[in-house]
Amino acid sequence: MEVLSNRVLLRPKDLARSLGFYRETLGLAVYREFGPADHPGVVFFLGQGFLEISGHSDDGAVSGLSLWLQVRDVAQEEKRLREAGVTVAREARLKPWGLIELWIEDPDGHRIVLVEVPSDHPLRRDPR
Repeated sequence: MEVLSNRVLLRPKDLARSLGFYRETLGLAVYREFGPADHPGVVFFLGQGFLEISGHSDDGAVSGLSLWLQVRDVAQEEKRLREAGVTVAREARLKPWGLIELWIEDPDGHRIVLVEVPSDHPLRRDPR
């Protein structure tokens, strides 16, 4: 299989609330918007992939689904997100595998894992 593009699709309970969370609270950049102005779908940049928030679902969070987002400074993001009222499911901590992880939740309860790769971690080959 040759994958040409990819994205994660989330169907929120409340589209406007979730769009506000991902656009304003997390600060994700918009790749494209589509559909009617009163009920748009939005695709956000997500590192090397995309996250589409569109449509509607009454189901809420999908069990076992997590978004894994690498950031430069987990502590800085934790402080900023707490001040914005984001639900912190697990505070930032160094995990046994050497990554610093912070677990938060979106308005529907989807887990988002913010990850920092410490400068001395084997994943880092470039010392910047």
